[in-house]
Amino acid sequence: MTVPAGARLVLATHNAHKVAELRAILGAALPDLPDGAVVGAADVGAPEPVEDGVTFEQNALIKARALAAATGLPAVADDSGLAVDVLGGSPGIFSARWAGRHGDDAANLALLLAQLADVRPEHRAARFVCAAALVVPPGAPGVAAEAAAGLEHVATGALEGTLAEVPRGSYGFGYDPLLVPLGGSRTCAELTPDEKNAISHRGAAFRALAPVVARVLAGPAAEGA
Repeated sequence: MTVPAGARLVLATHNAHKVAELRAILGAALPDLPDGAVVGAADVGAPEPVEDGVTFEQNALIKARALAAATGLPAVADDSGLAVDVLGGSPGIFSARWAGRHGDDAANLALLLAQLADVRPEHRAARFVCAAALVVPPGAPGVAAEAAAGLEHVATGALEGTLAEVPRGSYGFGYDPLLVPLGGSRTCAELTPDEKNAISHRGAAFRALAPVVARVLAGPAAEGA
């Protein structure tokens, strides 16, 4: 496994859009961090671990721990999904494979709509939930003294809404065509990427995590400042 020169933080995803989103969020908290300092799992050729946790937080930590151990760098991972009230919080951690095959958005949407076919609008409350985890392995280079012996931190975010009766919109992915954020009339898939990112569960979790990442990456020189 080859870690790109200058890399200081690795994001446990092969999705370039998520890497760009995290870079943008971190940029506000740590303006001096170069773009090349944040890389994705694909940039280091890291394998994806088995996500066998039973909560979003556990799965986020599993991914971040595996990547931190493989690269020796601080790692950030997220796990997210849809929680529907009348389904007791399901699909939850099984959101991406609700219909049985991982990542089949059309099948997942179809199954969920069938399960909710007789549920009235006032009982279709749901939310997107995200847990974002930072794991700093012991001895990671260039980190603040508080993290030199290792550190783990998890932040969460949620986007409350209701589920539409038919999918609408062409932006986004997953269950975006169904969730209408509270106070709005458009589904997440009808929002522009910038509109969605401003209120998204993932954005909220990453923004909550960003100050901790900033402290860690500020380096030993920042101690006592």
